[in-house]
Amino acid sequence: MNLTTGVRIDRYEILSLIGKGAMGEVYRARDQRLGRDVAIKVLPALYSHDPERLHRFDQEARSAGALNHANVVAIYDVGTHEGAPFVVSELLQGGTLRERLDGGALP
Repeated sequence: MNLTTGVRIDRYEILSLIGKGAMGEVYRARDQRLGRDVAIKVLPALYSHDPERLHRFDQEARSAGALNHANVVAIYDVGTHEGAPFVVSELLQGGTLRERLDGGALP
């Protein structure tokens, strides 16, 4: 599901694509109710009818949502948009893990 700038998912307005991976597409969005930027991870439509992918996506959201730690992203919301599940989390600034690892081993 390629969301474009200005599209709304519930109360979230899509601002830009952050990245794509095997388990979803991540977008920067604006929470219109709370006035803050968030990250929205959407399961691609291709997988939205695959029971195994749906289970893994749900399990990922539940696992992260059950944790409360400074080194774990906070989950704010979950839902479905046009048949595709999504997870809303805090938006973290900075580079990717891949970029960090390309700079050498972590101490």
